[in-house]
Amino acid sequence: MSNTHGHKADGKFRVGLIQMRSGRTPQANCDAAVKLIGEAKAAGADYVQTPEMTNIMELSREALFAAITEEDNDATLAAFRDLARKKSLHIHVGSLAIKVSPERAANRAFVIDPDGEIVARYDKIHMFDVDLAGGESYRESNNYQPGESAVLTDLPWASFGLTICYDLRFPALYRALAEAGATVLTVPAAFTRQTGEAHWHTLLRARAIENGSFVLAAAQGGKHENGRETFGHSLVIDPWGRVLAEGSKEPGVVMAEIDPAEVTAARSKVPSLQHGRRFDIVTPVAEPAHLHVVGDPS
Repeated sequence: MSNTHGHKADGKFRVGLIQMRSGRTPQANCDAAVKLIGEAKAAGADYVQTPEMTNIMELSREALFAAITEEDNDATLAAFRDLARKKSLHIHVGSLAIKVSPERAANRAFVIDPDGEIVARYDKIHMFDVDLAGGESYRESNNYQPGESAVLTDLPWASFGLTICYDLRFPALYRALAEAGATVLTVPAAFTRQTGEAHWHTLLRARAIENGSFVLAAAQGGKHENGRETFGHSLVIDPWGRVLAEGSKEPGVVMAEIDPAEVTAARSKVPSLQHGRRFDIVTPVAEPAHLHVVGDPS
């Protein structure tokens, strides 16, 4: 039994994570996402999440800014709002590249309700500026303007904390969201294959365990048109750190049922959110050594 907008009487809900392999053409990426979202809805999803950079994966600054536009004119966002209405579905767009000035874009997430209304926006806070082994190098701050605020949004089943990809490596963000009431932490991503193989599962499970929260992470996966390779393995993780569902490297839908009551159960077993304390950091200064006199001073 359920009431409006998929809110089941027992509080449980079904999530569909949309794994993609976005290319350089926003319309083609949008079409691919719409198809997969339709599959998720047909499989019973109440909430779907797409990965980071749903609308475009482009390393060339010139090509990126030629392809993207302001939020009000973004055709992908408009299509997702229309789809949410038609499917009576909560659609969490993991992120879109949105032009915010002639020189800068935002890596922006959107949560859309079943009426097609945007109920939350989040701009990625932490910029991925790294040099990896084998010559892989990324400078997200060259094109993107970082966000400054953490965002929590209440959906019918739970409070969702919004983050994106590289944010995953900053645990203080997730603790702040959990302390503010988040019971579901979202991490749509385009993790590189190299870093994903090393850290993806470990970091996502850690964020779930240390905060007693569900973690939902829709991912990009495979070799992209721009030459970049992402790790895939979209994950649904419960508050005890168990993997409930996992994708492969290929585009597709990862489904799982979420029972928010499990958050209460996990947090009662390990109430670390209640036990956190503020503290000072002290750097002891060595005292000067005492002089020792050998023999009789007289």
